[in-house]
Amino acid sequence: MAVMPQTGSSHCMHFDTIQCKVRLNGIHSIANTVEASKTKEISFGICPSSWNSFKATKSLNLNAVEVQYKRGYQVIVAASPPTDDAVIATEPLTKEDLVDYLVSGCKPKENWRIGTEHEKFGFEFGTLQPMKYEQIAELLNGISERFDWEKIMEGDKIIGLKQGKQSISLEPGGQFELSGAPLETLHQTCAEVNSHLYQVKKVLFRNLFLFAAENILQVNSVLFTFAQVKAVAEEMGIGFLGIGFQPKWERKDIPIMPKGRYDIMRNYMPKVGSLGLDMMFRTCTVQVNLDFHSEADMIRKFRAGLALQPIATALFANSPFTEEKPNGFLSMRSQIWTDTDNHRTGMLPFVFDDSFGFEQYVDYALDVPMYFVYRKKKYIDCTGMSFRDFMSGKLPCLPDEYPTLNDWENHLTTIFPEVRLKRYLEMRGADGGPWRRLCALPAFWVGILYDDISLQNVLDMTADWTREERQMLRNKVPKFGLKTPFRDGLLKHVAQEVVKLAKDGLERRGYKETGFLNEMNEVVRTGVTPAEKLLELYHGKWGQSVDPVFEELLY
Repeated sequence: MAVMPQTGSSHCMHFDTIQCKVRLNGIHSIANTVEASKTKEISFGICPSSWNSFKATKSLNLNAVEVQYKRGYQVIVAASPPTDDAVIATEPLTKEDLVDYLVSGCKPKENWRIGTEHEKFGFEFGTLQPMKYEQIAELLNGISERFDWEKIMEGDKIIGLKQGKQSISLEPGGQFELSGAPLETLHQTCAEVNSHLYQVKKVLFRNLFLFAAENILQVNSVLFTFAQVKAVAEEMGIGFLGIGFQPKWERKDIPIMPKGRYDIMRNYMPKVGSLGLDMMFRTCTVQVNLDFHSEADMIRKFRAGLALQPIATALFANSPFTEEKPNGFLSMRSQIWTDTDNHRTGMLPFVFDDSFGFEQYVDYALDVPMYFVYRKKKYIDCTGMSFRDFMSGKLPCLPDEYPTLNDWENHLTTIFPEVRLKRYLEMRGADGGPWRRLCALPAFWVGILYDDISLQNVLDMTADWTREERQMLRNKVPKFGLKTPFRDGLLKHVAQEVVKLAKDGLERRGYKETGFLNEMNEVVRTGVTPAEKLLELYHGKWGQSVDPVFEELLY
């Protein structure tokens, strides 16, 4: 089944009387005036539409906008690049140094930000086959040239882009990932998502925007709809699919990205679990990264995040197909993590111990086997070795050398629990999904973790949940979703209360952000997850074919 570029599911942005300048290096303050967002509704609406019809109901309204064009319309995208080569250490790090690294993430509430990361599968419209590396390289080069991004190279291969605090990176099977800059409000976060997707589409489909190049225009009202993006989608014939697990292709059909880190992981994964290669090559996620102001605040948020992570997994469950058939799960992506590498995954029950803090997390991370050390622009295979030995200068793959904090930072990125601690907390339990759901996940977690009242209510609600109950939810949710039995009812009933707490927390923030939870309202009301809706389509309208999912969840 060949998929044609989608002309529906339009996502539109409406800005009311916001001034911004768009220059060659990006957008200056698109929704950056936070006080304005408190007094004016800045909404990113989902325009009602169907696959065969399109009706734009909102527009992007920019008053007093000065736009300068050189090679096309310019918008900012993408996230944090890999940590560079470390300076060779002459003195050993101490455990206190590692603890202090995590402590350095503490910041006052007024400096808390929201970071998002989202992955998507690229595919060819005509064949539905995954994008090849050559196509990805063309796309990355195009974004770099048109939008002034710095290229990230490994040898002579382009493997990503960076611009400020944003980066675009490639997952092992060519999944495209945006790691966003830390932003203050959900309006800004959603604008960043939109700009990223716009830039990708702009380069893929060429000559899209309706502005004249090489001119400065005064624009009072701009219709910035997805219909414009897709109007010329056939030119390159590439689309992006928002789903948690590759629904059609076998692992052997997935291209391998030319990154040394992934070569090491690919060789190691089969030694420690049966599903690690599927995790690498066939999954996509969306996650949100959030701040804390102290060790005590980190502990509270960590515990709330772990307890509620199965609820987030259920709300965003979106991976029911494997190799063109239902796989028996609502979140196959989540199930895969249960047999990837148990040394570095899971629900971290020690976080609920009275003694837990930064030091205890460091002890845990030190005992997670290493993957690599990065030296002279190359990855050195250190799989299964001990970071404690590294700190003693006894690492077999790099004898008589000591780690730096860059090595520690890299090591922390190789740990994959449901909630991960760096100098911020990462909520990692949700499946990748379509554009319309990308802003809902940060809204869910911000409403709970950035509001003291909602956070305390969650901690009170989950205080008597046992370790066994938390693990039971983790085990059963990938299969049963919100219909997972819990105590005297279903997880759906707990989720309803939690989403209400998230909404209350967003309302107290005062930025008019509650609309971002709209995608979740029907899910919690009915208990029917996105995956179950896909299965209903598969057994009905789609005639037991997964090919239409490439249309249904097309960006």
